[in-house]
Amino acid sequence: MCRSHQHDRRRSHGRLAGALLLLLALAVAPAPIRAASVGDPLEPLNRGIFEFNRIVDGLVLKPASQIYEFTVPEPGRRGVTNFLENLRSPVVFANHLLQGEREQAGVTLGRFMINSTMGLFGLFDFASVVGVEPRRNADFGQTLGVWGVGGGAYLVLPILGPSTFRDAGGIAVDGFIFDPWPYFTDVEAQLARRGTQAVDTRYRFGPIIDDLEAGSLDFYVAMRSAYLQNRAAQIARGRPVRDEAYESIFEEDFDDDFDFE
Repeated sequence: MCRSHQHDRRRSHGRLAGALLLLLALAVAPAPIRAASVGDPLEPLNRGIFEFNRIVDGLVLKPASQIYEFTVPEPGRRGVTNFLENLRSPVVFANHLLQGEREQAGVTLGRFMINSTMGLFGLFDFASVVGVEPRRNADFGQTLGVWGVGGGAYLVLPILGPSTFRDAGGIAVDGFIFDPWPYFTDVEAQLARRGTQAVDTRYRFGPIIDDLEAGSLDFYVAMRSAYLQNRAAQIARGRPVRDEAYESIFEEDFDDDFDFE
């Protein structure tokens, strides 16, 4: 890919990201509300997209995750997860800085540098071997929540699943601004990355999601509740001054199981 083409591509990414930021601000800034009290005025549309996602999951993602589990040994699957998490480090690092979490930003940067070198591009979590503490995930939707921006309406995205207007805008900003890899790799590599990430995520959280579906009278409502409560806990955890009682309501049950980042 020639340098001029890369420059044009970067400029187009920047313009699109700027437009997304403006639309996001207009959409959610007039109604700052807590993530736990997000409404669902688009429920009929959301339910339609939710059912579409279930069809895609049943036809593609779930079978692919089962084949993945059967054909790739456990050390290989762990290496794939480590590699994908390492690729996302620049996004996490940027958002920790924006949230004022300098210590977490340092942890993220340190783990990225160690795992990208001694961990063979992130395939091995060598940072944990040498005693670096685990990284805490962060994204721009969470950053906006920490800044006090309300979630807006609940929104189910095709393929991506549960979200809100704020978090959907955050996904776009993370992908077009903070994620550097699209600037240096071609479309095929990015599609391979996203596809692998989808299968890996379905494999890791599949049993939890399947249990939630089996134990709920209304799977849509159960998934919405799980997402919003987990999101509220993540945002509360990111605030410099935390309400420990509010945070503990969600973290114990949802923080480990329903981390949709």
